[in-house]
Amino acid sequence: MNSNETLRITEIFHSIQGESKSIGLPTIFIRLTGCPLRCQYCDTTYAFNGGEVMHLEEIMKRVNALNCPYVTVTGGEPLAQPNCDKLLSALCDAGFQVSIETSGALSIESLDRRISIVMDLKTPGSLECEKNQYDNIFHLGAKDQVKIVICNRKDYEWAKAKVEQYSLIDKVGEVLFSPSCEQLDAANLAEWVLDDKLNVRVQVQLHKILWGAEPGR
Repeated sequence: MNSNETLRITEIFHSIQGESKSIGLPTIFIRLTGCPLRCQYCDTTYAFNGGEVMHLEEIMKRVNALNCPYVTVTGGEPLAQPNCDKLLSALCDAGFQVSIETSGALSIESLDRRISIVMDLKTPGSLECEKNQYDNIFHLGAKDQVKIVICNRKDYEWAKAKVEQYSLIDKVGEVLFSPSCEQLDAANLAEWVLDDKLNVRVQVQLHKILWGAEPGR
C-alpha cells in the first residue's frame, strides 16, 4: 500500500447497527474525522475535529481484528477525505459487506459499486438543505438507501415531495424517514406515513435506545 494512503480517524468500534436496512446487526464502524456541514441536529459533533491519522494498512488490521463481516464507514462526512474511496475498495477487496453513510453534499459518482450507499437528503429543518447534490440520486441503485431526517410537519411534506419528484421508491432499495431526536415524536411521524400510505421505512435510532447518546456505541 502507498505511504500516502492515510485517513484521519475519530474512532473504530464494534457495535449494533442502529439505522438503515441492516439495523440490529453487529457491525464495525469506522468514523472519519471532519465534516463540511453543520446540521442543527447533529449528534456527532465530536467528529468535526481531532482524530488520529492512520495508514490504510493499520485501519485494515484494526478492522480485521474485530472479526465481523459488516463494516460501515461514517463521519462526520467520510467523503470529505480524499482517500475514503480507497478505504471502501480495500474493505470490499477483503470480503467485508460495506456501507457508507454520507450527507449527500459530496459526489458519490466514483464510489465502488460493491458498497451500499446510505445517503441523506437534508431537509429545510436541518439548516443545510442548500447543500444537497441532487445529481447524486442518479448514481443510486437497488443496493442503496436514501435517509431523510425529519424535524417537523413542514420537513415531512418536503420529504414526501422529494420522494415523488425523484421516484425514490422505485430508484433505491429503501427510503428511510427518521424523526429528529427530541424534535419530532416518532409516533407522530409514523401516523403521517400511515395516513398517506407511503411506502417508506420509519426508523428510530436503535443504538440510542440501547445505550443513549454515548459516543462510540
